[in-house]
Amino acid sequence: MRRYGKHSDEDDVRIRPERRGSRPRTHRRPKHEDASEGMVLTVDRGRITCLVEGRTVTAMKARELGRKGVVVGDRVAVVGDLSGAKDTLARIVRVEPRRSVLRRTADDDDPHERIVVANADQLAIVTALADPEPRPRLIDRCLVGAFDAGLEPLLILTKSDLASAGPLLETYAPLGIRYLVTSADQLAEGAARQVRELLRDRITALVGHSGVGKTTLVNALVERQRATGVVNAVTGRGRHTTTSALALPLPGDGGWVIDTPGVRSFGLNHIDPSRVINAFPDLEPGTAGCPRACGHDEPDCALDAWVADGHADPARLYSLRRLLSTRERREGD
Repeated sequence: MRRYGKHSDEDDVRIRPERRGSRPRTHRRPKHEDASEGMVLTVDRGRITCLVEGRTVTAMKARELGRKGVVVGDRVAVVGDLSGAKDTLARIVRVEPRRSVLRRTADDDDPHERIVVANADQLAIVTALADPEPRPRLIDRCLVGAFDAGLEPLLILTKSDLASAGPLLETYAPLGIRYLVTSADQLAEGAARQVRELLRDRITALVGHSGVGKTTLVNALVERQRATGVVNAVTGRGRHTTTSALALPLPGDGGWVIDTPGVRSFGLNHIDPSRVINAFPDLEPGTAGCPRACGHDEPDCALDAWVADGHADPARLYSLRRLLSTRERREGD
């Protein structure tokens, strides 16, 4: 069947475009010099919420970013509709270089890294003293992740009305980690001010497994309220109430807190053990005499002689080796 009449001319004939498209391809990317700077607050199914010039803007990742991911805490360049009005959508065209990245893997056999947050200054490890019971191996793993990322660790122990913090604090005393012990009642009575002082002028990521009171803590610190859950009476584990990471401002421009979903594991497959020693400045000089690729837990490790000569506390070396060996253990051990 003829598509055109007997007397069709050139203007009537449709020319099928080339399969590769009509626009020439180029490796040059637009600079978007007029883009506005923003901070990623949360990421949910391809939609990215950013704070841009004091407004909350919904955006999507521009095609020119390719497979580069965007995570909470990222500083980004945004173009398009920045009004923040309902049903508007902007574009993220550039992700600025990250000054810190907290990563984890699902387990120690998983080769795929997951970025938890970007550009944080410190990592607050939230642990309940009871209901559910503390998991020191998970704390150790989070500490290794913090040291590897260059974040200052902070230990926050909750539910102090149910158990004493003494035994757990004694375990981590040689590491010299800052800590705070609190409970829900104390937070309601004003202890939240003490926590804010430890977070002031910093971007702090909160991690911990479900049911430890992490979201209750966040609700005491900020004005926006997040849903809280309870611990399962049968399994002794908490239920997930936070399903995606969310950055929230502390009152009075006092910094940011990033609430993250509860974790059941903190895999360290991506960690280079040689970087963990950087968090132990009193031990690091002693590694000068170590053999190449020393794991610092071997018979010819120079740290044994360094400590024996009185240059560092033996408890510090024990703590370092406990952290380094945590990759070979399961969190529940």
